[in-house]
Amino acid sequence: MNPINIVLLRPTDVLFFRDGRPMEGSLAGHGAAWPLPSVTDAAFHAALHRSGLNGHAHDQRRDAERHGKDNRQFGSLVTAGPFPVRVGNPPTSGASSGALSEVHWFFPRPLDLQAATLTPSLLPTAPFDSALSSLPNPLKYPVASTLPPNKENQAKAWLHADAFQRYLDGGTAHIMDGEALDDSAFSDQEATVGIAIEAETGTTGHGDAAGKIYSARYLRLRDGWRLGVFAKTDEKNETAARQDLIPDLINEQGQLLVGGQQRLCTAQLCTEATIPLPYGKTDGFSEHDRKWLVKWVLLSPAIWPELPARAKDGRPMAPHCGGWLPNWVRQTDGQVMLRSGERQLRTYLGKHSRGYGVDSKEIDARLVAALVPKPIPVTGWALANKVDRLESGAKSTHLAVPAGAVYYFQAGSENDAQNLAAALNWHGREKSEIRNQKSEITMNRRSTLMGEKGFGLGVCGTWRFHGQE
Repeated sequence: MNPINIVLLRPTDVLFFRDGRPMEGSLAGHGAAWPLPSVTDAAFHAALHRSGLNGHAHDQRRDAERHGKDNRQFGSLVTAGPFPVRVGNPPTSGASSGALSEVHWFFPRPLDLQAATLTPSLLPTAPFDSALSSLPNPLKYPVASTLPPNKENQAKAWLHADAFQRYLDGGTAHIMDGEALDDSAFSDQEATVGIAIEAETGTTGHGDAAGKIYSARYLRLRDGWRLGVFAKTDEKNETAARQDLIPDLINEQGQLLVGGQQRLCTAQLCTEATIPLPYGKTDGFSEHDRKWLVKWVLLSPAIWPELPARAKDGRPMAPHCGGWLPNWVRQTDGQVMLRSGERQLRTYLGKHSRGYGVDSKEIDARLVAALVPKPIPVTGWALANKVDRLESGAKSTHLAVPAGAVYYFQAGSENDAQNLAAALNWHGREKSEIRNQKSEITMNRRSTLMGEKGFGLGVCGTWRFHGQE
């Protein structure tokens, strides 16, 4: 039995995942894209609140005024996904639990794959005169293609878990039938036209809604496909013992409202022998000029905000551009600011906070190249509460690095390469099991924001320079 719950969601209708862009006149909105991790996380949060299950209050603030002023229920919820899942033998009951036959997981294609093969065709180029380049700091090498010029990208958008694992391990480069798919293989887009409704009265044709129509696109999953999600809570019960509420939530309700317009999905707990995410390399990295080459591939989007020179309380901070560049990479020289060693719980002013062990050390590794596509907007709608939002409204919009982005690092030693992989792989140092921390099951989430919602999951592989055998 896995220590984290694997939940398969089956939509009973079309789904709507709006990303905040306009939906007026000829603008059809962008509601048919694959949902972001924050969407399914919000669905689990809402379902927990509706369920009547008991959860203790969590303090979310970190300043001196945190005590008892920002209590949120079910704050221990952590999720990951969703990912497309094909089920060969669909369950007869959405609320039942048990093993499913022929369950196939798919993950976003790494951006360095540009052909119908698992051999990377985009590689960093060296030697290179940085004075002739417009590469931003701290990048040292541009990424060039090994393929002849071609306007068409033969690689498909999603890779089967087995193919993704062979890509990371450097195994068979051949992609078998059905191991690479585009969105059209498991989903369709449907467009509709609607009449705007005035929020205050719930009517059309009056007030602000007079004469307004909108167009929208919806996502319809094909038969036999699911949204695969990981979810877990760590709530205190009446005896102060820790409890995972997700099995009770799924077994009692068997359904979740996911995305905009409250679309219904039936939910099923799935039992698998191992966590179905790909496992990154932990050793055996390539060496070039006494540098060990590690690449990190995002399985889910990541958000790295711009950091100002001063904090809100006036304290000086090291500024950082954020955006495409991880906040844990120093902007001036690319030095990785993560440390080796497992994170542990420490006590500070009577409160628990995350920290590194006393034996942790710096990792001698630097970011030297990157493949980053266009950002995707991440936003949402927040309801009013009595703590920090007196009125409902749109959440702040962030720009996230999409899944599939590739970051290339050079480590100073083989041990540093292994420590870097342990810090970046979602499963930590071990490939055999999910990261275990003081009996709490966690995943490495390297997104500065929304890590608990499933942003910032990645896996490590190795790489070579363009022209290097």
